[in-house]
Amino acid sequence: MVSDPAPGLSGEELGAYFVLMEVSSFLQYAVEDQLRADGDLSYVQFQILARLVDAPEGRLRMTDLADGVVYSRSGLTYQAGLLDKRGLITRSPSPDDERSVIVTVTEAGRGRVARVLPGHVAGVRRLLFDAMADGDLTALGGVLGRVRDHMRAIPPRSAKPRSGRTRPA
Repeated sequence: MVSDPAPGLSGEELGAYFVLMEVSSFLQYAVEDQLRADGDLSYVQFQILARLVDAPEGRLRMTDLADGVVYSRSGLTYQAGLLDKRGLITRSPSPDDERSVIVTVTEAGRGRVARVLPGHVAGVRRLLFDAMADGDLTALGGVLGRVRDHMRAIPPRSAKPRSGRTRPA
């Protein structure tokens, strides 16, 4: 017996999904453009630096950084390597776990964040927040917060086995 296929999205769900994806694409494109122009940073590099600037002592384990930035391990390792070569972060073995890598923002990295932040804030305000009416920000934050929490309830990528690797039986 063949089971019924999963129902499709309703017109309202599909419309909301497409609007969300379009807004996200517009915002990410504009933010990335500003970050490249003002600081020679990709969006992911900015996220890495901003999370480190916000972290206690300016440092995080690479795994925690990957989960927070929502980026693949290999991609994050590559981006961290680029930032390390430019002197914006340092990477070192964890004193508590030799398998872990600690990433620390440097003073140059803090300076780069400080340099791009005013343009970043202005762009986000102009593109996203200026279009909102009273109550929209609270409603949007509530809805997106619940959706994010729902998505984050799924085990993080760092807890999943790496693809392409097989262990002998």
